[in-house]
Amino acid sequence: MTSLPSVAATRTPKNESEFRKYSNSFLPSEKSLAISYQRSTQSDRVSEAPRFLDFREALSLIREGTKVESAFYVPILQECINKKLVSDAQKIHAHIVKTGAHKDTFLMTFLLNAYAKCGRMETARKVFDELPHRNVVSWTALMTGYVHDSKPELAVQIFREMLEAGAYPTNYTLGAALSACSDLYSKELGKQIHGYSIKYRIDFDSSIGNSLCSLYSKCGTLDRAVKAFRGIRDKNVISWTAVISALGDNGEAATGLQFFVEMLSEDIQPNEFTLTSALSLCCVMQSLDIGTQIHSLAIKLGFESNLPIKNSVMYLYLKCGRIHEAKKLFDEMETISLVTWNAMIAGHARMVDYATDDLAAYQCGTEALSIFLKLNRSGMKPDLFTFSSVLTVCSSLVALEQGEQVHAQTIKTGFLSDVVVGTALVNMYNKCGSIEKASKAFVEMSTRTLISWTAMITGFAQNGHPQQALQLFEDMRLAGVRPNKITFVGVLSACSHAGMVDEALDYFKMMKNVYKISPVMDHYACLIDMFVRLGRLDEAFDFIKEMDFEPNEFIWSILIAGCRSQGKSELGFYAAEQLLKLKPKDTETYNLLLNMYLSAGKWKEVSRVRKMMKEEKLGGLKDWSWISIKDKVYSFRRNAQSNAQSGEMYELLGNLHEKAKSFGYEWEGSLEVTDDEENAFSSTVYHSEKLAIAFGLLNTSNAVPIPIRVTKSISMCKDCHHFIRIISVLSGREIIIRDSKRLHKFINGHCSCGDFGALI
Repeated sequence: MTSLPSVAATRTPKNESEFRKYSNSFLPSEKSLAISYQRSTQSDRVSEAPRFLDFREALSLIREGTKVESAFYVPILQECINKKLVSDAQKIHAHIVKTGAHKDTFLMTFLLNAYAKCGRMETARKVFDELPHRNVVSWTALMTGYVHDSKPELAVQIFREMLEAGAYPTNYTLGAALSACSDLYSKELGKQIHGYSIKYRIDFDSSIGNSLCSLYSKCGTLDRAVKAFRGIRDKNVISWTAVISALGDNGEAATGLQFFVEMLSEDIQPNEFTLTSALSLCCVMQSLDIGTQIHSLAIKLGFESNLPIKNSVMYLYLKCGRIHEAKKLFDEMETISLVTWNAMIAGHARMVDYATDDLAAYQCGTEALSIFLKLNRSGMKPDLFTFSSVLTVCSSLVALEQGEQVHAQTIKTGFLSDVVVGTALVNMYNKCGSIEKASKAFVEMSTRTLISWTAMITGFAQNGHPQQALQLFEDMRLAGVRPNKITFVGVLSACSHAGMVDEALDYFKMMKNVYKISPVMDHYACLIDMFVRLGRLDEAFDFIKEMDFEPNEFIWSILIAGCRSQGKSELGFYAAEQLLKLKPKDTETYNLLLNMYLSAGKWKEVSRVRKMMKEEKLGGLKDWSWISIKDKVYSFRRNAQSNAQSGEMYELLGNLHEKAKSFGYEWEGSLEVTDDEENAFSSTVYHSEKLAIAFGLLNTSNAVPIPIRVTKSISMCKDCHHFIRIISVLSGREIIIRDSKRLHKFINGHCSCGDFGALI
């Protein structure tokens, strides 16, 4: 493990006065550049009056080879730092060497600093190696340069060399060293430097305290981070920003906002970084009220046009579901950066998952794709974050055509090689039911993370390929990748689909005993799902008793569906009572219960369930389905007549119903909750997915049969599942339905769910 040289224990930190003498000169001047130049006559007895030159005039003198005093170079180099003028800095460097001024340690240290701040670390290191004398400023400047150049390991190496050379670090030097430790997540080395600062009683310094706060935060020891902050004697805005960010990064958003308020009470004025950190905490808490107050404060402080703050406010609106306010802010922006575009796309992508209903989710998803299209038309190039968000939206909408177009764009722009984009692509193809393309994308990934492996394992399981899922899991283990709890959900789901009880129980034990992963609800749900699929209801109920926590709504719903299918009414009623105790929040769950009680003639329980629904303010089932054809998305609701092709669709469905009878199909109606008080229940013949499939069959060519892909807002019923299995035979088409519970991939009369959908 890296540690400080023993010599460090005997070195006393240097008084910072010398460092300040130099370092203040390194700070950019807020005033316009004015360089004083005085030229002597040949006799050196009479001098011209000094005159002030601007940057270009001063640079012209240097190009002419005019010899100047060492102090003349400093403001010119500072201007090179401010404007990142590397080529001009190189010309000044050449002039310094030519005129012999390179013997001036202060000047060469300033030149080193200029190269470092312009990102030319190789040249900075060369200047450092050629210094006639090295002082603490030169060592610190080189270290800081490496930290800013994302080479913290070299910064630590320089720090060690400095101590071994007998140089005395200052508070600024230690701050730079701690920043390097923070980037390396090297808590142990950071603690040694911390101990060094305590020994020499400079740990109260803001440079050291700020860096310690960031270090401990990154290493997950929040209490130490806050303690380091509290220990700073003169806290500045950077100190407060560091601790607020630390609290946010470690899941203490509410405390972070309390610190923000405390900072304001101390009359410390926040900067743009403080404000964006505070706004990000509001996003985590979805606290729109506090966020709007911080936005008002930002405007008051003159940050009205600050782009990062505008982006943060816009993202807050999106996270709080205020789409219109976010769009208004977006439309009012004079300058739109890629970060802004990404925030809008990511915000809408997030709303797909958190929308109040599936119709709203669909609208957010299509808006995200529309924004992406506008970004492409703007001439700005998307980055890996853009592609990742857009592919996530395509996954949610089962928008394969759009996803394939994004795939082509990632190849063209070179972002396909990025592991985040590659994983998002695998996930998109999986969720769109295109397992072959998902597998190809996975195989072609140059680098794979645990998330990549897990996405592909889960994809195989969901698309009805359990054996491939389990083989890939073993390949992952052989590759030395350690699975997590989500990986095991995919593995257990694969076992459930294949009915592999012994293997499932072995993997469950492996998860607990070998990988020390405590089972969560999803693991138990997979195993119970497996027992129900196999008709082993008693074992499913016995397994519930082994759980360390109470089953959730999903597990009880699985059991109810299984009991209804196998005619085990008493067990079903018991499961229903347990489910009602949880007071479910969605209409679909209540609809399942109502169908069970209605079929058993238990009218008292029917009234009780209806009363509970009214108390929870739940309406009828919102049955919507969407299908994408030629980049356009069409939506349908049950028994709808609004489409221009409604007549053809119903005629086609009628014909298919007649033909399905030869396969033993009989319509199995189910009662559904409606919003009509007088007619509380309705019996629907044509659910939304049937209409979407009919529309797809009418508007796609049979000559080149492409899969019909439909997204449905609620679970498919038993009747629709049976009927669509037969349609896949009659039409010779692959039909993919993603409902609210799972993916159904119908091919030649078989479904990837293992016909578990027929239980519901």
